[in-house]
Amino acid sequence: MTDSSDFDPDKERGVIAWAAKNSVAANVLMLILIVGGIVTLASGIKQEVFPEVELDVVSISVIYPGASPAEVEQAVVLAVEEAVRGIDGVKKVTSSAMEGQASTLVELLLNTDKDRALNDVKSAIDRITSFPEDVERPTVSLLSNRQQVISIVLYGDVDENTLRAVAENSRRTLLQDPRITYVELSGIRPLEISIEVPQAELRKHGLTIDEVAARVRAASVELPGGGVKTTAGEVLLRTTERRDRGNEFSNIVLLSQPDGSQVRVRDVATVRDGFQEIDKEATYNGKPAVMINVFRVGSETPLTVSAAAKEYVAEMYEGRLSLLLRNARIGLLLVLLTLALFLEARLAFWVTLGIPISFAGSLLFFPVTDVSINMISLFAFIITLGMVVDDAIVVGEAIYKQRMDGKGRLEAAIGGAKEVAQPVIFAILTSCVAFAPMLMVPGPMGKFFRVVPIVVIAVLMISLIESLLILPAHLSHPMPWWLRIVLSPYLWAMRGLAKLDMAHRLQHHIQHTYIPFLNKALRWRYFTIAAGVALLVGTLGYVAGRIPFTFLPKVEGDLITAHLKMPVGTPVSETERIADGIAAIAQSIVDGEDAKSNGPTMSRGLYEEVGAMSALESGPEGSMSTEGSHYATVMMYLIDAGDRELTTQKFVQRWRDEIGEIPGADSLTFSFEVGVEPGKPQRQGSARLPAHRRRLGARHDRIRAGAAGSGGVLWGGGGSSAARS
Repeated sequence: MTDSSDFDPDKERGVIAWAAKNSVAANVLMLILIVGGIVTLASGIKQEVFPEVELDVVSISVIYPGASPAEVEQAVVLAVEEAVRGIDGVKKVTSSAMEGQASTLVELLLNTDKDRALNDVKSAIDRITSFPEDVERPTVSLLSNRQQVISIVLYGDVDENTLRAVAENSRRTLLQDPRITYVELSGIRPLEISIEVPQAELRKHGLTIDEVAARVRAASVELPGGGVKTTAGEVLLRTTERRDRGNEFSNIVLLSQPDGSQVRVRDVATVRDGFQEIDKEATYNGKPAVMINVFRVGSETPLTVSAAAKEYVAEMYEGRLSLLLRNARIGLLLVLLTLALFLEARLAFWVTLGIPISFAGSLLFFPVTDVSINMISLFAFIITLGMVVDDAIVVGEAIYKQRMDGKGRLEAAIGGAKEVAQPVIFAILTSCVAFAPMLMVPGPMGKFFRVVPIVVIAVLMISLIESLLILPAHLSHPMPWWLRIVLSPYLWAMRGLAKLDMAHRLQHHIQHTYIPFLNKALRWRYFTIAAGVALLVGTLGYVAGRIPFTFLPKVEGDLITAHLKMPVGTPVSETERIADGIAAIAQSIVDGEDAKSNGPTMSRGLYEEVGAMSALESGPEGSMSTEGSHYATVMMYLIDAGDRELTTQKFVQRWRDEIGEIPGADSLTFSFEVGVEPGKPQRQGSARLPAHRRRLGARHDRIRAGAAGSGGVLWGGGGSSAARS
């Protein structure tokens, strides 16, 4: 087939014609997009599970030991709210009053200077003079989300001191790795040195408890004392009497007698180097345990952090990446097969190549727009898989049509691209406009969702450039000999498919079925419109109420967490008894499934913690831990979903049904889905108060255990809120 006699390439003008005639420039542009995207991915794009954003929320935590929720509200919460409500940039104030502590979250307006607002809030809190004497110094911080990457459980038949020592040693070892920055322990009591002085000893030596406390405080200091200039130089003075262990406090002198004898702390008191007397303990598979949580901060990636801590957790992040790659491979294969069936194999190859070119080219915009490789950006890539080749298919088919009409390669490439350039451009622009409103979603969740339109728009714009500038250049010249050799297996397979003559069958169907039906539909246009409206109304009527709606889909995880909340004041023994029963039921389900399958166990372990609730389930108190004898958490670790027959949702349903009703329980909630939630609903079992204030523990509603719906894990990946002062 030769070029038309009246076609003069030199007379063709425009960017499309220039690109079609200059294949070298088109290939250079293609290499820039591919190589630039790969280099940017390897060197300049942060990888994380979910985007790390500042939440524009200032947290105020106040400890009031021994106070009831009502007392905390009257003495602390009201004063804090009154102090911060008039600060510039404050949008909403939300407070929680709990037993012994209060929390206030100050949500800021958009574009507010967060550091200035933080300083203003600190100054306002410092000016409060009405706090009771027993109130501890308030903690004011700016909330930010820190992503947890991996949890390591240490357990065994050892005492609490040994378990704490091993956990601390493991924590220090992890922190020595340059790839890990932040590690914390959970499920174990904080360290505490207690000095217990009997009243009889105080009377014997004429001391009071305040005098003992003052002398202990004065003897445990580390202060600079200035300097003394001498002829040999300056000598710095410093008091280094800091004491960190119980035996060091035992040697503090309380009294010096006239005869030279001394009364030390160990003579009048019992010094215990142990743990705080709080109701908290954790077990794993029935043995004492402590959990080590490793977080990702800054530019660290989940893969490097998890590799430094434990290789297993890398699978959690790579699972989403493998989903994208799997969909990309399937998409490439389907595009190749579909186009090769109805068009020529060479055209199918160049159209399909638009997918990796568009994806790689879009990576160039990630550093500029402050977008990272995370769950949401990978989700956006998956969205565009079905859209990115549409414009290339339209352009390629237009060029193919002109070739079938007898035109030469260059003439067909220029003419076909110009013919459909306008509709292709407007099709891409309308898709970009459809996603653009997500850029304007306000609040913290808007910072998460902005990733989707940025990625989609970038991919679509690169695909537009590829389809109008690079694709016509490839189709305007014969395929290079070296590429024919590389693609020889593919071309051979496509020639076999060509024998099916699908293109001719498609044309026959169009001429004898579609066009006659189209003509009738156009003649009966009112009937056609009515049928379309009826179909729309019928579809909406059928869908409404039958198909659940969710803003973003959640994925079933392999970790099931049951959170138990009993009434405030419940003895820890009662909470532990109920938690043990919940854990025993979960283990019985596992044992029953293992017996039926006669295969490996479906559980990797069972973690139980009494005296605290997971930070992921805490409400407005934010980063402040939710602790107390009425809280318990049971965590069942399952193996990968592909290796077990019972799904996570069915496991949770059976677990709920077998637990039944727990008399007196405030709530029992289950978490097993991983995904982003646009907002967290009010949890059952807490009193709602006006002005966004809650007094937790003020009253409790009895509900059936398991009645609360399964909630997703906030920010996914085991992420939890953290604060920076």
